[in-house]
Amino acid sequence: MADAIIIDGKSIAEGYLAKIKQEVEGLPTPPCLAMVLVGENPASLLYVRYKQKHAESLGITSLLYMLPAEASEAELLHLVNDLNQNPQIDGVLVQLPLPEHIDEFKVISAIRPDKDVDGFTTENIGLLALKKDCLVPCTPLGCIKLLKSVEKDISGLNAVVVGRSNIVGRPLAQMLLNENCTVTVTHSHTKDLPDICVKADILAVAVGNPGMVKGNWIKPGAIVLDVGISYMPDKSIRGDVDFAEALKVAKAITPVPKGVGPMTKAMLMHNTVKAYKKRRGWHDAQPD
Repeated sequence: MADAIIIDGKSIAEGYLAKIKQEVEGLPTPPCLAMVLVGENPASLLYVRYKQKHAESLGITSLLYMLPAEASEAELLHLVNDLNQNPQIDGVLVQLPLPEHIDEFKVISAIRPDKDVDGFTTENIGLLALKKDCLVPCTPLGCIKLLKSVEKDISGLNAVVVGRSNIVGRPLAQMLLNENCTVTVTHSHTKDLPDICVKADILAVAVGNPGMVKGNWIKPGAIVLDVGISYMPDKSIRGDVDFAEALKVAKAITPVPKGVGPMTKAMLMHNTVKAYKKRRGWHDAQPD
C-alpha cells in the first residue's frame, strides 16, 4: 500500500485566506474583530498578536484589549458588554484560558451570539446541535473542510472522535453527525479504545497525548485528522498520532504542524466575515 496522502493544511488554508481577502476587498467597510486578553501569558500574547497580523493582512480591522491578570470578573464582563454594544465591532473573541478567579463559562456566555466568532456560546452550540445556521467553532470547521478536501461525500462513513472537549471533540462530533456520518465519541474512560478506533473510516484525535494513536489503531484506508499538539523537550512539535506509522496505513492524514492549525486561524477569519454579513442581514451569508 502506498503511503498516505499528507493533507497540506497550510496550503489549503492559504487558498481560503486568498478568497477571504478578495471578499473583504468587495465589502463597503472592513469587518472588525475585537480580541480580549487577560494577563500577560507569553504564549497567549503571541497567539493574539498573530491573529491581529493575520486579520490585518486580509483587510480586517483588529482591536486588542488587554486587561491585567488581576482584573476582576466584573471588569471583564463590563468590557465584553461594551464590545457587544459597539456597532462598529463584528466579532468578539476572549482569549482562553482565563485566570482561575474568572468564570470562563460566564464570560463566554456574555458574548453576543452574533459576534461569537469562536462559536462557543450556548446559543451557537445549540443551533449547531439543531443543524441550523450559526457561527461554529473554528477548529472543528477547519477539520471538516480538510476532510472534504480528500473525500467530498462523507455521508454514511463511520467516524470516531477521540476526545470530548467543548472546543474540539464535542462540536466536531456534532458536525460529523450533521454530515450524516455514524459517530462514536471516545474519551479517557472508554474501554478497548484501539478496537474502536480501528473500525473508523474517519479518525479524529484531539487529546494532547503525543503519539498515543499507533499504526495498528488505524483502519487501512482511513482518513486521520490529528488535532493534538504537544511541545516536546527537544522543542519539536508532535501530534496525538504516531505519524510515521499512520503514514503506512491511512488513506490520508493531517500532519503536525501545518495541518489543522493553519485552518483554525483561517476559519476565525471566515467567521469574522460571516458575522459581519449576518449582522447586516445579507442573504449571501451562507451556512458553512
